[in-house]
Amino acid sequence: MARATSAVARNKHRKEILKRTKGFMWGRKNKERQAKIALYKGGEFAFAHRKKKKNDFRRLWIVRINAATRALGFGSYSKLINTLTKKEIELDRKVLATLAKDKPEIFERFIKEIS
Repeated sequence: MARATSAVARNKHRKEILKRTKGFMWGRKNKERQAKIALYKGGEFAFAHRKKKKNDFRRLWIVRINAATRALGFGSYSKLINTLTKKEIELDRKVLATLAKDKPEIFERFIKEIS
């Protein structure tokens, strides 16, 4: 009976792992055990930070809206959101932040309309 080895499959698997860790630093790019660990942890971080990115952007939008409303003399971010809620205006933070940053004249007119 012929001797069965898994050499071809094993080498293919190893090459695939090392190909995916190209660009990593130190032993994580060329040592199989470290590369496997780096890939596993990298995948975990990527998953977690895809969720975290949404929170980061929300915080950024709030800062931009707050800065723009204070510059126009309307008050704070919370006063703006409270006014929008009372007047039942449903604009999300992303839109408000984009207006405040890219089209300040439109944002200023909007603030004057609601106040």
